[in-house]
Amino acid sequence: MLKSLRRRIATRPIFHWARGSLPSLSPTEREAMEAGDVWWDAELFSGAPDWKAMQAMTVPEFTPEEQAFLDGPVAELCDRLDDWRISAIDMDLPPDIWDFLKREKFFGMIIPKAHGGLGFSAYAHSEVVKRISTRSVTAAVTVMVPNSLGPGELLLQFGTDEQKQHWLPRLADGSEIPCFALTSEEAGSDASAMVDSGTVCRRMVDGREQLGISLTFSKRYITLAPIATVLGLAFKLRDPEHLLSDEEDRGITVALIPTDTPNLQHGRRHLPSMQAFQNGPVSGEDVFVPIESIIGGQEQIGQGWKMLMAALAAGRGISLPSLATAAACLGARTTGAYARVREQFGIPVGKFEGVKERLGRLAGTAYLLEAARRFTCAGIDQGHHPSIVSAIMKYHATDRMREAVNDTMDVHGGKTIIDGPLNWFGNVYRSVPVGITVEGANIVTRSLIIFGQGATRDHPYLIDEMAALSSDDEEGLAAFDDVVWKHAAHIMGNLARSMTSAWSGGVFASAPKAGPVKGYYKQMSRYSAALATAAEGALIAIGGGLKRKEAVSARYGDILAELYLLSAVLKRWQDDGCLKEDLPLVEWACETGFSRIEDRFDAIFVNFPVPVLDKVLRAVTLPFRSHPRGPTDECIFACADAILKSGAQRDRVACGVHEGPPDASLSKLEVALDLVEKTQPLRDRRRKLGADALNDAEQQALAAAEEAVAAVIAVDDFDPDELTGVLAGRSKTEEEQKPSPDQPDRKPVPST
Repeated sequence: MLKSLRRRIATRPIFHWARGSLPSLSPTEREAMEAGDVWWDAELFSGAPDWKAMQAMTVPEFTPEEQAFLDGPVAELCDRLDDWRISAIDMDLPPDIWDFLKREKFFGMIIPKAHGGLGFSAYAHSEVVKRISTRSVTAAVTVMVPNSLGPGELLLQFGTDEQKQHWLPRLADGSEIPCFALTSEEAGSDASAMVDSGTVCRRMVDGREQLGISLTFSKRYITLAPIATVLGLAFKLRDPEHLLSDEEDRGITVALIPTDTPNLQHGRRHLPSMQAFQNGPVSGEDVFVPIESIIGGQEQIGQGWKMLMAALAAGRGISLPSLATAAACLGARTTGAYARVREQFGIPVGKFEGVKERLGRLAGTAYLLEAARRFTCAGIDQGHHPSIVSAIMKYHATDRMREAVNDTMDVHGGKTIIDGPLNWFGNVYRSVPVGITVEGANIVTRSLIIFGQGATRDHPYLIDEMAALSSDDEEGLAAFDDVVWKHAAHIMGNLARSMTSAWSGGVFASAPKAGPVKGYYKQMSRYSAALATAAEGALIAIGGGLKRKEAVSARYGDILAELYLLSAVLKRWQDDGCLKEDLPLVEWACETGFSRIEDRFDAIFVNFPVPVLDKVLRAVTLPFRSHPRGPTDECIFACADAILKSGAQRDRVACGVHEGPPDASLSKLEVALDLVEKTQPLRDRRRKLGADALNDAEQQALAAAEEAVAAVIAVDDFDPDELTGVLAGRSKTEEEQKPSPDQPDRKPVPST
């Protein structure tokens, strides 16, 4: 009786208001929203994260088989990679490397053993990509793409049994090289604008009539397209003759097509930021394929966008974040060592405070990204497909990679500007825009996806409310009544938590037992409640218009992302054994993150589109700033010291970097660092007492150290004819991509 009265008097007006206020979803948005699931991001958005549950999460570990692969094939591959030759001369991986990748099943890491693959965990998959990335971006991307969004992942999730049995073993052992074509000239981020089309029709094939699809498409930026033997293709399917159903426009569909199919054109190459990985356009006009080419069969017609979003839900959180973490760790390791062995004005450049600022940020960024990588992989290996977390990782890992790469270049100076075999970082610098752009352009990811989708996906009640609002009046009203009052109680609870924490500086916020980092947990509980409260204010006041307030949405997303990354930092510190010497790294991450969070809150309130409400939200969430400045100089310099000297801490901070064989430039840098540290007492004695204070053996030890340093700080120079040869070799490589009149367009993959 009371519930019925409440529904009629109180709920009905709210129901009708909400129908006109809450954001509507396009079919494309709805499919993206339904892909994957939520994980720790939903806890943070709830306003009351369960920190004990986070602390109890399993620490990711490698199986013996995975560790053996890392110690064996991965290490061997890294030793054999010559990135200068790959990127500057051959513009491709050498044939023996292609053969090795196929033989050792690098392309089948995500494919289960039952289908001939390696069946690795997300953590192992990520570690493989990370280690290869420290030696060659080209090799890393080549391995990364078949194990990310592509035919393999789509077949695993949606393929028919027959498709899986046929294709997966061939993909696992490299008999087939896949690529996936989504991006076209007209449609990049906006898949709904795609003009690539397929028309259901009947054709005579080998004397028999066959039901199939006539495809016309033009795609670009497709990694592995020039050498691929099988193409995954996204297109809009039409059935004008109603051969399949009464519907004519069937929606975005995905098919798998051998690249030697008549009328399919591929083989030409793009040159993305001077990177040598295979990338290029693929096109076709009236390419006929049987209807069985649709991944998942006819049941998956029109489900293409949903399939792609589901495939990206986990993969986007592995591939590029692993590459980004590798860049940060490589930058931290090399920059710390170089700043120690390189002297200016008679002292190591790493002793200058201006340089230490960059080193501290490098160390902190490497520590944070590695923490986030492990945390995310742990969630995926627990069975989650966290689409919002993956978007957070893709954007924030690659964006912070850009900052870490710039810091690395600034400290190295001319060493990493002059190209050649001695330059261990220049090619990483050139590759940065690739990571920023692919698998969801960063601007779109930040402005539209992280909070734009997260506000709905991560909210404990909003999806149920939106479903109720889309139902018939009475049925929808009943469902809405069941959830809206729980939502109201949720709002009031977060409002109370937010106000209490805001006006006490987080003193009364919840936190687990965590020793010296307990205060950071309290602040994060405070910000979580503030985010939930401020987000409710935006959803209620702006409603559907929030989708168009991209700058506001981006700032909310930044806060959610920062809380996620800092959660990973605290979890890593715990998993590493609560090491006291790593506390400056935790402090750097948290103080930097808290300052950013408060910056974003401040910007939200200053630019809030509803007058008065901005002041109310500020009063109940952030009436004053408690972390306006970021980390102290003392903290930053302590972080810098972590990578300025060899030892266990440096190995933790800049982990997973493969130095290569003894004659590799990175190996020589490590040798120089070791010799400089060992001979420092001799150097101090010589400076104080003169060269005569050293015996012959000590003089020789110093000379060896100085020789090692000279080899490390040296840069390449070329005979003009030699340099012309390098450029000519590149031009020749590009020329070879052009199809010859008497040759098929298809470029064969190096054979095993």
